[in-house]
Amino acid sequence: MTDATHHHPPMSGRALVLGSIGVVYGDIGTSPIYALRESLHAAGGASATRAEVLGIISLLLWTIMLIVSLKYVLLVMRADNKGEGGTLSLVALVMRALARRPNWLLALGVVGISLFFGDAMITPAMSVLSAVEGMRLISPDLARYVLPITLAIIVGLFLVQNKGTGKVSIFFGPIMLVWFVTMAVTGLLHIGDDPGILHAFNPLHAVGYVAANGTGALAVMGLVFLAVTGGEALYADMGHFGRRPIRIAWTAIVLPALALSYLGQGAAVLAHPEMAENPFFLMAPPWALVPLVILATFATVIASQAVISGAFSMVQQAVQTGLLPRLDILHTSETQAGQIYVPRINFILAVGVIVLVLVFQSSSDLASAYGIAVSGDMVITSLLAIILFRKGWRWPLLGVIALMVPILLIEVLFLMANAAKLADGGYIPVLISAVLCVLMWTWVRCTRHVVEKARVGQLKLTSLIEMLDKSHPLTAPGTAVFLTSESEAAPPALLHNLKHNHVLHAQNFIVTVSVADAPYVTDDARIALEPIDGRFSRIRMSFGYMETPNVPKALMLVRREGKSFDIMSTSFFVNRRSFRTGTSHALPSWQKRLYISMTRSASDATDFYRLPSNRTIMLGQQMTL
Repeated sequence: MTDATHHHPPMSGRALVLGSIGVVYGDIGTSPIYALRESLHAAGGASATRAEVLGIISLLLWTIMLIVSLKYVLLVMRADNKGEGGTLSLVALVMRALARRPNWLLALGVVGISLFFGDAMITPAMSVLSAVEGMRLISPDLARYVLPITLAIIVGLFLVQNKGTGKVSIFFGPIMLVWFVTMAVTGLLHIGDDPGILHAFNPLHAVGYVAANGTGALAVMGLVFLAVTGGEALYADMGHFGRRPIRIAWTAIVLPALALSYLGQGAAVLAHPEMAENPFFLMAPPWALVPLVILATFATVIASQAVISGAFSMVQQAVQTGLLPRLDILHTSETQAGQIYVPRINFILAVGVIVLVLVFQSSSDLASAYGIAVSGDMVITSLLAIILFRKGWRWPLLGVIALMVPILLIEVLFLMANAAKLADGGYIPVLISAVLCVLMWTWVRCTRHVVEKARVGQLKLTSLIEMLDKSHPLTAPGTAVFLTSESEAAPPALLHNLKHNHVLHAQNFIVTVSVADAPYVTDDARIALEPIDGRFSRIRMSFGYMETPNVPKALMLVRREGKSFDIMSTSFFVNRRSFRTGTSHALPSWQKRLYISMTRSASDATDFYRLPSNRTIMLGQQMTL
């Protein structure tokens, strides 16, 4: 089992497999509702020929097997960063392999995160709409209720995020297991409609379809790709369940269920071309249609929840690694570290999803916007994996080329296919991703500028201590903790305190907080204490990018080093910078204004570092950009 399981309640192997079915496979598990339907519609619907249906089913099956089974399950999931997966974990591993942090690598990480967020906004809208639309098959009169019910479900889903999913998540696994079994049985029962559908396992049908249709196949390929949206969750959620349970769930349950569902739908369409209208729901006998729509709705809500939780986790990692300003991150569970709620992100996602539902109004129209963000994210993952396999793991160059280049070419082809949908709605996730990229680039660039400017004329800490030895300021009992980003320089908060209060505490800790390139840091590696003299000590504090920095708790560890520390006799000093635009041309005016706006909206350092509010003193400093 991976190291990450140390940060979650102990669970048996079966429980982890069941849990992964409920969380990891929600998105990809609900794609059979719409993937084949939309692909067939692009190929002519009921008028699609036998060769076209076989070609599309073959494309679906081999896309799943190559991208999910080969790339993610067999290859990329080997790249765990102390148990954790996802874009930032992969970036951290590549950074370690290269022994540096090049800008292009940071840019890839930023784009990957941005694309994930763009996808997170579309998935709930697409999934829930596609399930609720099954009501139209129960009775055409119910069609007018599809939109209100979809909006009610989505609004309810976002309203309960602050309660956490701990109490209901235990049902996710069992519900999704029932979903996959239902899909498998329904598909299996219909393969007999035309057993010739089994020829779709021959990849020549997929190749033949693309060859016969040329560039015309791109439209269908962009919709075939919907079958693997959610595939990246296998890697991103690896830290929650471990590599082995996710692989077992995929091999034993999810992959067979998906394959049987697509084969059954294909056979049903070959035997009854009119079923191309909505093959997934039309496979069900009339008596089972209502329960199937209800089950599909539950499954899509679970899929949406997994994506929302993933977005919260991704934003937390981005904040921790300095790509975004501090945000309020609330923990909704006392036992599960991964159960978090980010109010601002929840509001942005909710507004975005509701707007998408109101604008597109059907899953078929929304399918045009779906896929481009995921395909872009997958291309980035493949590029990072190639670098890691070659530079980090020293795999033979020919082996890396033979394994990853064909997959990368297929993904680039899918990206081109999805790019063809830009004008029909594909621009939406691209626009969302571009906005997030600009925000992160602005934050990183301007923060570097501020740090460089702050260093000009800085007083060294050792020089200040020498001055204090001569001036003998008044001594206050207790401990003062000064948070700073520069451990060698005298913290501005310390200088302001001396200037205005003319007092120095008996014990002073100069604390810098850094983020490690690992998801979690053990207590043994948490702090590095460096005594300077009898009154001053430097403390370098390290947290993993999946952790919430808790400075007072970490300071307790100084007792192991022989230092006294009592929270009740400690004062925390934090420097709060405010900014205004100046005449300097080092940064463009629009970026200065955007950065100032972002700093004003950032959460308070007191809450972010878990400092006791009644023992924290904020000292202001104004800087001109």
